[in-house]
Amino acid sequence: MTAKPAAAAARATVYGYPRQGQNRELKNAVEGYWKGRVTADALRQTAADLRRSNWRQLADAGIHEVPTGDSSYYDHVLDTSVMVGAVPKRHRAAVGADALDGYFAMARGTQDVAPLEMTKWFDTNYHYLVPELGPDTAFTADSGKQVAELKEALALGLPARPVLVGPVTYLLLAKPAPGVAADFEPLTLLDRLLPVYAEVLADLRAAGAEWVQLDEPALVQDRTPAELNAAARAYRDLGTAADRPKLLVASYFGRLGDALGVLATSPVDGLALDFTESGAANLDDLAAVGGLPGKRLVAGVVNGRNIWINDYQKSLTTLGTLLGLADRVDVAASCSLLHVPLDATAEHDIDPQVRRWLAFARQKTAEIATLARGLARGTGAIATELAANRADLASRAGSALTRDPAVRDRTAAITDADGRRSQPYAVRTTAQRAHLGLPVLPTTSIGSFPQTDELRVARADLRAGRIDAAGYEERIKDEIREVLSFQEKTGVDVLVHGEPERNDMVQYFAEQLTGYLATQHGWVQSYGTRYVRPPVLAGDISRPEPMTVRWTTYAQAQTSKPVKGMLTGPVTMLAWSFVRDDQPLGETARQVALALRDEVNDLEAAGTSVIQVDEPALRETLPLRAAEHAAYLAWATESFRLTTSGVRPDTQIHTHMCYAEFGDIVQAIDDLDADVISLEAARSHMQVADELAAHGYPREAGPGVWDIHSPRVPGAEEAAALLRKGLEAIPAERLWVNPDCGLKTRGWPETRASLENLVAAAREVRTELASDDG
Repeated sequence: MTAKPAAAAARATVYGYPRQGQNRELKNAVEGYWKGRVTADALRQTAADLRRSNWRQLADAGIHEVPTGDSSYYDHVLDTSVMVGAVPKRHRAAVGADALDGYFAMARGTQDVAPLEMTKWFDTNYHYLVPELGPDTAFTADSGKQVAELKEALALGLPARPVLVGPVTYLLLAKPAPGVAADFEPLTLLDRLLPVYAEVLADLRAAGAEWVQLDEPALVQDRTPAELNAAARAYRDLGTAADRPKLLVASYFGRLGDALGVLATSPVDGLALDFTESGAANLDDLAAVGGLPGKRLVAGVVNGRNIWINDYQKSLTTLGTLLGLADRVDVAASCSLLHVPLDATAEHDIDPQVRRWLAFARQKTAEIATLARGLARGTGAIATELAANRADLASRAGSALTRDPAVRDRTAAITDADGRRSQPYAVRTTAQRAHLGLPVLPTTSIGSFPQTDELRVARADLRAGRIDAAGYEERIKDEIREVLSFQEKTGVDVLVHGEPERNDMVQYFAEQLTGYLATQHGWVQSYGTRYVRPPVLAGDISRPEPMTVRWTTYAQAQTSKPVKGMLTGPVTMLAWSFVRDDQPLGETARQVALALRDEVNDLEAAGTSVIQVDEPALRETLPLRAAEHAAYLAWATESFRLTTSGVRPDTQIHTHMCYAEFGDIVQAIDDLDADVISLEAARSHMQVADELAAHGYPREAGPGVWDIHSPRVPGAEEAAALLRKGLEAIPAERLWVNPDCGLKTRGWPETRASLENLVAAAREVRTELASDDG
């Protein structure tokens, strides 16, 4: 295709940008504030400096319209709750006393007050704070943050577009507040919420906003006629409100489907749609509804969730087709660039040729600007960029890194028997109980223990050459012995070695598997101040040598109690990596599963009787449309079973999941055929235990009794109360006692106190059970 100049010059824009800064300055400032080392004014100044830096970078890259309001101290959904006055009753006093401290209390809780529930943002690894609403919720507008940040950008002379979570998505993400009937539907509050949004929009227009973006990603999911009618009513009312700016309604993460016709016929001024692989059907759907005559279309043709370079020719073909379907067509990423790292040029340890295959946020903004220029002026204006892009795509396609014949032969030889345990659970559990000799309500933790400053210093010393490998390993051994000693003294039944040698639950393994590339600065926000560095899955996967056996065996030699071997499962290894896009995900999952199967078998051969294969991303990666669930869950559960099915019946296989809507995948959890599953349950008040019971889940489960994403220490009685609630759904002989998740982000003082309380709670409830039996 030779693109002709667009009728109206295409603009380049983005929906959002990484918040943290090149060196995670925002994370450091927020955590410094929590520890009293940074003042509130200094925190605000750091955040403001980062916003201005981001906007200038975007403008310099050729982005014509920068987003505002997307930056956040913790979470943009929590910011929306503040904007509409939806502060839970238990947090109102703290918010009234100090707005910033009250904000963080909602996010993290305090010793006396629990935080908001946290769960995954659609099918990403980003976590948002779930709004709590009820029939008595009274919304009030607070546009202060949104107006102030808009004015900051305008003061720099930059065209700016505020970005808000849309009212329909906000309500669909919400849950009934504690004490509210479980069948309460927050969407019934829409008519109460819309005037508040109209007030915020009017404030933004008065502050200088020409356009405001309202994000409605919930509309790419399956929606009932009532929910679609609610969306129609919302945008009829907002689109006809007085004193409003122009409205751009954005969807992303997939196909808009039936909601496209609803929004296309509403009195809004533009739509932003995903036209990458996940939303490719939007192109045909847009043509089917007659396009967007008289409206602006923002075309998300650059993948905002993965890090591979864009195929310019393919994107220009899509953009050229779209020119006839809207009044004007602008160019964007498919979603906020929050989900990718900041800058690939900082990755000096990656081969320069391979690095040319990668596009982080800064590279994606350059791609967007290039495509906008090509669309506006014709392909001749970007001939040099097109030639370089073709060369880079060809380099990747022809690289030996991407294909290993031995791996492909082994994957092709998989049989159904490889994915089945040799004995059913009823036989295995008898063998495991005889082998392990655990008490009723056995206690354990999920895997990691606090990553202390001393451990980080040791890693830095090793990298800098201040200590040698032998000296570093002695420090690791000291830490393992301390972790084991504490657990033994506390009375934990199944121990973990604490994972002091691991930097991250995915990166640690990726660095030891072929086909993966590790980044040094590829930080991506997971929640709050928690950032991860997803590795890049670039080629075929194999395991050259054991990865965990040495340290697990060392730990087991220090104690007579069982020590769990700890691995990250194949689905999570994909979900929390930037996965290759040149073959089906299921094929990549099988490759990873075979590599992990070797590790599981080697752990068992070395004497490990309990092996945990974590799959916290199983629900996260579930497609947003129900029609696609079965195909995904088939290969996802198969890959887990392929990893774990080569062990003896008396070896106990655990798995772990956290912060997701488990009720959607209970059958898949059953299909994993794990012997024990531990799940997040503390913030959701043991909801998952009821979901497992309703399904008739036949195996052992540990719904968490300690929310480790909050610094508060739950008392023994609080943990015991959660255990008693769990026992209402799960029989005592199948109930485990554990935290919600790993303890890497917690400090030692709260870890000691909380685990001691957890063990005390288990003992208390065991005594009650024994008394009842007597």
